[in-house]
Parts: sequence; C-alpha cells; structure tokens
Amino acid sequence: MTTSATGSGAAGSAGAAGSYAGDVTPREAWEVLSSNPDAVLVDVRSAAEWTFVGLPDLRGLQKQPLLVAWQDFPGMTPNAGFLQSLQDEIPGRDAPVFFLCRSGGRSRSAAIAATAAGFAACFNVAGGFEGNLDEAAHRGQRDGWKAQGLPWVQS
Repeated sequence: MTTSATGSGAAGSAGAAGSYAGDVTPREAWEVLSSNPDAVLVDVRSAAEWTFVGLPDLRGLQKQPLLVAWQDFPGMTPNAGFLQSLQDEIPGRDAPVFFLCRSGGRSRSAAIAATAAGFAACFNVAGGFEGNLDEAAHRGQRDGWKAQGLPWVQS
C-alpha cells in the first residue's frame, strides 16, 4: 500500500492494518516540510541524543523540530506525557506529522500512538536521524537524515 503526505508527494508503505500513514525517507519528509507550512517534524529521541548526536536543522524553513522524547533517558522508560505534549504543541490534527528517531523504530511506535490519539497523517521517517549500522558498525553513513545530506546541527 502506498500513502502520500501531500496527496501527490512523499510516499511510503503503510503500517500494519493502516495503523499509521506510512514510512517516508528523510528526503521525502524534508520535501513536505519545505512545501507545507503546517507540516511538523517531531524528534522522539532522548535529550542526550539531541545534545550529543545533533538535531535536524529546520531554520531554513522557518521551523524547528518539536522535541518530545518517546522514552526517557537513561532508563528508556516510556514517556507518559508523550501524547499530551503532542496535543499541546500541535494545534491541528490533519497536518502531516513526521516522527524521527535514531533509526526508525521508536518513531514508528510514536506514529502509531499518535494516529490512535487522533492525528490523521502520521509518518515514520524510515532510517531516522542516523540510519542503520554500516559494515564498520557506525551510524550516519547509510540511510537516515545525516547520510541523505539534509541540514543538521550539533551543540
């Protein structure tokens, strides 16, 4: 099944039983974030990851990622306030919402939960920020936001 974030743009495979809008590449998410002023990027990684690994840089789009951890560091326990934070920060329920984590696992779970909570167009950014491990067991070189050359910053 193919799904679109814009009606004609980013496409991906839908989640099990339509539980979220589908997976998109980081570049597809960037294109929608660039063209749709209502589109939102939610980075669900931990505060430690945001600080030490880096963040997507959306300043060129006059946006910033919404930082809402799916799990709390260091124990990686579920963030009980996750859905409430989304509801507080994202005014509309119909705009495309792109969820991003390290490599696509947590963000997929977040997209499913947000869809169940009433957000209509939740997408998982497949490959996440850093992507999967390469042959040398390093991230950031294949798939993912960084490897696709999209803007990012590090503190």
